Amino acid sequence: MKLLLITAVSEFENEVKQILNKAQVKTFSYREVTGYRNTSEDAIESNWFGTERNENESIMFYAFVEKENVDAVFNAIGIFNSKQETLSHIHSAVLNIEKSN
Repeated sequence: MKLLLITAVSEFENEVKQILNKAQVKTFSYREVTGYRNTSEDAIESNWFGTERNENESIMFYAFVEKENVDAVFNAIGIFNSKQETLSHIHSAVLNIEKSN
């Protein structure tokens, strides 16, 4: 079992839901969050929010999933991100779960 975390700008909410559905992740939670990045030292091109603003309406998804589903999600996110013409992308991470009830 793995803990899958996905963050993205709010505009990508439907795309993330479609990715999870296609990867057979049937149960997940999500929440609106405020994304923040201190861009004072960065060039605008390296700002993953794709804007000069320091805060952005974002969304975070989390789900307990099997390894096979994680691989499918990561592959789909990679494909989605490679087609983006904007600087914003979907970001994902996975954590091993040592013990759960």
